[in-house]
Amino acid sequence: MKKVVCVIMITLIFFIIYFIQANIFNLFSIAGVKPNLFVVLMLIVGLFAGKKVGIPFAIIMGIILDLLGAKIVGISSIMFIVIVILADIYDKNFSKDNRMTIIIMVISTTIIYELGIYILNAFKLSINMELISFIKVLIIEAIYNTLLTIIIYPIIQNVGNLLEEIFKEKKILTRYF
Repeated sequence: MKKVVCVIMITLIFFIIYFIQANIFNLFSIAGVKPNLFVVLMLIVGLFAGKKVGIPFAIIMGIILDLLGAKIVGISSIMFIVIVILADIYDKNFSKDNRMTIIIMVISTTIIYELGIYILNAFKLSINMELISFIKVLIIEAIYNTLLTIIIYPIIQNVGNLLEEIFKEKKILTRYF
């Protein structure tokens, strides 16, 4: 029952983030660049709930996001899956309890997400690559995501601990060798 409630909660958070990004962040764009809190959400789901929960969410939420944004369907899903897998690697190698570690994870996943979206769109749509404008957008978005992560860090920790408690199995060594 708790898992179902958490799945509903994550889905609700996704739609709240979509509403905030579509309506509120339009007012606060910097040089036409808005933050991408979907990257942060997928990172948090991947870090705290794991791959088994994160990958289905990445696929479904990516398709919904592509359909709502009139983009090429599937590109966001691919990049969200990459973020979830990367979050699983981060979970095994780094501490999630440190604010600076989470910030570095957000910066790296934002860069990887935007780079992947840019490259996939460039190949699919056969557009010219404008590296300088892309780098400018990438830097602004990474900074924007970082600032928002710093602001919502306590919420991230609380929701993350709840997800980890529900979805991750405790591996207890029952016998000593």
